[in-house]
Amino acid sequence: MVQLLTPEGERVDHPDFRFDTGGVPEDEVIRGFYRDMVLTRRIDVEATALQRHGELGIWAQLLGQEAAQIGAGRALRPQDFVFPTYREHGVAWCRGVDPLDLLGLFRGVDHGSWNPNDNNFGLYTIVIGAQTLHATGYAMGLQRDGVVGTGDAERDAAVIAHFGDGASSQGDVNESFIFAASYNAPVVFFCQNNQWAISEPIERQTRIPLYQRALGFGFPGVRVDGNDVLATYAVTQAALQRARDGQGPTFVEAYTYRMGAHTTTDDPTRYRLSDDLERWKLKDPIARVEVYLRRNGLADDDFFAAVQGEADDLGVHLREGCKALPDPQPLQIFDNVYAEMTEELAVQRDGFADYLDSFEGAHS
Repeated sequence: MVQLLTPEGERVDHPDFRFDTGGVPEDEVIRGFYRDMVLTRRIDVEATALQRHGELGIWAQLLGQEAAQIGAGRALRPQDFVFPTYREHGVAWCRGVDPLDLLGLFRGVDHGSWNPNDNNFGLYTIVIGAQTLHATGYAMGLQRDGVVGTGDAERDAAVIAHFGDGASSQGDVNESFIFAASYNAPVVFFCQNNQWAISEPIERQTRIPLYQRALGFGFPGVRVDGNDVLATYAVTQAALQRARDGQGPTFVEAYTYRMGAHTTTDDPTRYRLSDDLERWKLKDPIARVEVYLRRNGLADDDFFAAVQGEADDLGVHLREGCKALPDPQPLQIFDNVYAEMTEELAVQRDGFADYLDSFEGAHS
């Protein structure tokens, strides 16, 4: 397993991967990672609280997986495209998506209000594993657009598909592996192995480490410490560059742990031991970076206080913004189904509009 920063906050070397910041001072980059992870955790904590207060219908927690998401998110270039699940709140943060836009989906007032083309970040996918097929098809499209393997760093692009260990058992995921391998598609399959597919442990899903499955499809797999933001960044950076260079897909297994529930409708105390949770708390991705920064004199109390203050402001933004999200108009459900509305859908829309008109002011 690739690791560059231990749970005790000590830097270690790896023979195949190194932390390359592209000329930007390391301490600056690591401080940025720390800030990203703290703010991402605050998004998660605030959204969970909003759900408990009845402001969201449901929320998919990422607690403990911040390093996996920030490392992968910051390894991207602007021209790369992301296909997320419903839990990639940290990657969305890295791509510049307002976290308030994420809350609209879980509040039930929209189906995802951000434009994927604005940030090269797709809408959340609720159907487990389906986004891997979308990602592979998009990656094949990049090949045909001639933006893979040209040697132009500003042009060459790659795709990354996020999914969990549970999704790895889905047929869609395995089919996407076949297509990606057969067509040498520029796609990175990024699996956050958080040990649990809702209540099913990883040992019931596979007899071998997940990353080793890639060899059976004909492309490399790498297991990285998913609680190590430096290692996750380095491994994802290398996998994306390999894809951009035209060398095909890579499977990245970010070995991490789901500290919270699968979603806010789940009760993990029914199926997992508290001892496991306590052991993983010692591997907290944020704590290890803070220890590293403090031990090496790379950040002072003012820095940490400033990040906390920024997190507090973000919390206010989410709490106030969530409650102010407007309810959708009934006919909006017909918008954005197709690029051009079909005749059949138009008939349905008109019929629904007539029905609504029978209730005075229902959709005015």
